[in-house]
Amino acid sequence: MASVCLFALSTPSHAVEGMFTPDQLPEIADDLREAGLELDPSTLTDLTEFPMGAVVSLGGCTASFVSPEGLVVSNHHCVRGSIQYNSTEENNYLQDGFLAADRTEEVPASPGSRIYVTTELTDVTERVNAGLTSDMTGTERYAAIEAAQKEIVAECEETEGYRCRVSSFFGGLQYKLIRQMEIRDVRLVYAPGDNIGKYGGDIDNWMWPRHTGDFGFYRAYVGPNGEPAEYSEDNVPYEPEHVLEVSASGLDDGDFVMVAGYPGRTSRYVRLIDTAHTFDWYYPTWIEVSQAKVDTIMDTATDGSDARIRYESSLASLNNYIKNRGGQIEGARRVGLTDLRAEREAALDAWIAADPSRAHYGEAIAALDALSAESNASDERDFWYNNATSPALLSAAQSLYRLANERELPDAERKSGYQDRDMTSFRQRMQRIDRRYDAGVDMALWDRMLEFYMNAGEENRTPVLDEALGLGDTYDAAEIAALLAPFYEGTTLDNAETRFALMDASVEELEALDDPFMQLAIALYDYEMETENRNNEISGQTNALRPAYMEAIIDWQRSEGITTYPDANSTLRITHGSVLGGSPRDGMAYLPFTTLEGILEKDTGEAPFDAPQAQLDLIEAGEYGPYAMESLGSVPVNYLTDLDSTGGNSGSATLNAQGQLVGLLFDGTIESVNSDWHFDPRTTRSIHVDTRYMLWVMDYVSGADYLIEEMNVVSE
Repeated sequence: MASVCLFALSTPSHAVEGMFTPDQLPEIADDLREAGLELDPSTLTDLTEFPMGAVVSLGGCTASFVSPEGLVVSNHHCVRGSIQYNSTEENNYLQDGFLAADRTEEVPASPGSRIYVTTELTDVTERVNAGLTSDMTGTERYAAIEAAQKEIVAECEETEGYRCRVSSFFGGLQYKLIRQMEIRDVRLVYAPGDNIGKYGGDIDNWMWPRHTGDFGFYRAYVGPNGEPAEYSEDNVPYEPEHVLEVSASGLDDGDFVMVAGYPGRTSRYVRLIDTAHTFDWYYPTWIEVSQAKVDTIMDTATDGSDARIRYESSLASLNNYIKNRGGQIEGARRVGLTDLRAEREAALDAWIAADPSRAHYGEAIAALDALSAESNASDERDFWYNNATSPALLSAAQSLYRLANERELPDAERKSGYQDRDMTSFRQRMQRIDRRYDAGVDMALWDRMLEFYMNAGEENRTPVLDEALGLGDTYDAAEIAALLAPFYEGTTLDNAETRFALMDASVEELEALDDPFMQLAIALYDYEMETENRNNEISGQTNALRPAYMEAIIDWQRSEGITTYPDANSTLRITHGSVLGGSPRDGMAYLPFTTLEGILEKDTGEAPFDAPQAQLDLIEAGEYGPYAMESLGSVPVNYLTDLDSTGGNSGSATLNAQGQLVGLLFDGTIESVNSDWHFDPRTTRSIHVDTRYMLWVMDYVSGADYLIEEMNVVSE
């Protein structure tokens, strides 16, 4: 065992902390070449060229074009919502998998599914900041920034078929306009069943060794004229300018790898006061409440029932984050995160104090910390209120009533999410409720959340909610059940056509509507607007202070020879490293690859370790085909790298030195999850599904031969 540990630790590593924006790559070009990249690093800065032009966003996950006929590959868990949406008790695609025999059998993805092809990034910092003055209140500053962003977006979206947004970098120090083609006709093509695509389930989630075939395929369709269009039988597959070659020869230990994707959020620069608040109160409390939600769903919706199918996506998401945040708490303890934050802040303070010209940095940082203390004080009350008002139909009623109020304003003055540009996605949110809602489960969840709320202490009660629901001083199960039942018995919002019709209703019409959920939404509206205004004031004040903090970080790190990368914010990023095992703790060794034989060792025949019998038979017989890895003597299933990644990177293309697809990033080890807050090169490891395993499953298990033929599979 000692020799194995030494081997894992001594394998050459090129790990680089940081999820870099494409325009930062010239600063690390020499590092990329030295690490093994054979492409010209300058090509990676052009989002319309190879390979970046093949990498797309699903709006929460990453995907890539792998054929000139619009075929898109991503993680199984990224397309699983569409599998769930199309599943019934009679045709349970979650259990059995889905494979369209041909294009006529491809089915629409879940409502709101999108493929976003990024075409342009433009720095718009000067324009966003042009109207800001030092004497503005926080609310005025927030409104001015929002107005500037909406104006820029409106101009960008004058071209039909494009979706634009302005994203903030370095805490508001920089703003960029991101222009994306919005492909709205997305169809499910192929995904294995959960017994491959989610093999190991929540037990193996965030764990190593792993044996999960976390992959699935969509196809992008556009109108006959080649422009984005809503679903129609007349639509044709989108023809991307660039596609990735799919490698059948894969990688070996120590090889260079690079990931291009859309990581969600990191908190590398969050101050100590907010870090401590998150780990001391928010994460532990969130885990307790979320576990109660999982338990309630499991107790109320029997396994295999239509109700359970409706909540499968919710369960998967909750379980994923419960384990993630538990790992984050443990990781923070292991590395001493709060001590590291304190040390960094002391070093930054010393750098500021060393030069009187830097004094303005210190003043801004002190004010920022004071503002955080004020904001954190209200978080607990807001948390319990939000959970106590989380029923699906109440949320729908709140959105509909807010829409009616916003429509009394000119479109440009409406809140983002309620403008004309948002109505398609708004309608699809209303539609999705039908396949993700069950009255019995929803009422049980509401009951449980009210129990938490009523037991959270008098200081966390919200009088307007107590009065609207008629809540007593203490929780009584029978009383709460009697209060909630009339909401579900008397509502018409459980009908999609009703919700669609109410999108055009006026404020007066909604106020006259005899629906208990709508009446509750109306009763809570003024309080929620007051809360939103309070948060906007704090956000505006924060925006006036945080850029100075980040400028101090950048200048300080530059003096130390470090290139500062921005925290992840769901925009395109590149990170690189190598295939690498490791030793995350004393006495533990992680080898870099798992194999088909590991599936045999794990399989019990019971979910989540219930691989298809046909697959087990093939493994027993050693039917590897051309996909075996010589050094392993088997087909590799998953592998580890030392890449810097986070949520949102799911589905990201893992590329070799030539820019060929060699896998999909789908997870990290449990020891890695705290990298959202702190990068530790010893423990940070990303988990990828190997393209050789993907091809083997498609070829030998699922019979998806025509998709293999459609892709450009290379063996060198």
